[in-house]
Amino acid sequence: MTEQTASKVPQIRFKGFEEGWEEKTLGDLCEPLSYGLNAAAMKFDGANKYLRITDIDDETRTFRQSDITSPNKDLSTSANYVLEPGDIVFARTGASVGKTYLYRKEDGRVFFAGFLIRARTKANVDEEFIFQNTLLSKYRAFVKLTSQRSGQPGINAQEYSFYSLNCPYPEEQTLIGGYFRELDSLIGLHQRKHDKLVTLKKAMLQKMFPQAGATTPEIRFKGFSGKWKVEPVSSLLTERNIQAPKSDQYPLMAFIAGQGVAPKGKRYNREFLVSDEANKKYKQTELGDFIYSSNNLETGSIGINKFGSASISPVYSIFSPTQDGDPDFIGHLLCQKTFVSEMVKWRQGVVYGQWRIHESDFLRIETTFPFVDEQKKIGTYFRTLDELISQHATQLQKLQQIKSACLERMFV
Repeated sequence: MTEQTASKVPQIRFKGFEEGWEEKTLGDLCEPLSYGLNAAAMKFDGANKYLRITDIDDETRTFRQSDITSPNKDLSTSANYVLEPGDIVFARTGASVGKTYLYRKEDGRVFFAGFLIRARTKANVDEEFIFQNTLLSKYRAFVKLTSQRSGQPGINAQEYSFYSLNCPYPEEQTLIGGYFRELDSLIGLHQRKHDKLVTLKKAMLQKMFPQAGATTPEIRFKGFSGKWKVEPVSSLLTERNIQAPKSDQYPLMAFIAGQGVAPKGKRYNREFLVSDEANKKYKQTELGDFIYSSNNLETGSIGINKFGSASISPVYSIFSPTQDGDPDFIGHLLCQKTFVSEMVKWRQGVVYGQWRIHESDFLRIETTFPFVDEQKKIGTYFRTLDELISQHATQLQKLQQIKSACLERMFV
């Protein structure tokens, strides 16, 4: 094997393949690239879908069909713009230039819009192999370099046809394409399960907590009835304000929106600004504490400590549950948008970064809640739901990491 050939083989290959890969262009592997249909979008007619740049999901590169439309055009003369299995489309202009989508038969009858370019693979060329090439760092570099021009960034059909990629024989292309097709299918499965659980949680938060002006929820666990109490937050929480230097028992942590108490990453670590680190005092928090930052309520700096004993910045307000409050219930009750909006009304100060909701004011805000036995039922339900969502999110992240690693090692 020559040095030149050796440089054109991937790090990981299927057994039985040893030949070097050959450099080709997209124009070599596809029929002449063509532009899409220039038409306005109208209400979906039930049969003819219209794929626009905005309909291609940025992460999954699938047809995001949350807002399906049809082309407002005489379709009897537009058959050439219908996608077929194996067609790959490329965004040709704007901020999304370079974004790609591989047509799947299950997407139905799809017309592709004018700001997209179609590449139809030739015989003995695996479309999945070509599509996965467009997810490589090499392709992103091509898009960045080629689209640089004054005004609106863009890449035309001829320029796309010049994109260079290394290809093995068709048999190996098919195996590689099939592998990534199965991996994407598995990723999609976990994504759908995750999304369904998130949607379920959103719906149950609406149904298991009373809406504005009500004192009973739409759905309750068997055995519970009667109105929920309307009382101040002080019935559920009491302030915890213990300040001390960080220690092994109370390690210094961050409080991250959407995650809660979590280890400090580089982004959140500001310890290098502390001149007297040994004596710097932080607030101590325990498992189940309710925490908020007055400055960042709208972005999610509010929630329950699910980590355990820790030290966090003194800018946070910390509260521990009373005997009448269940932590998991409290976390979901007081993180709802309606309650956060009520909290914001108590915020004092005119300069961002110096806003404050005094702990005494927070404890005076009225909310609606049941007796602690029902709180625990509701809290356990949502904790279990959160754990399932987290499991699918973790599995999804692992699969995406596997795919990212394989993309760099199974292509040249």
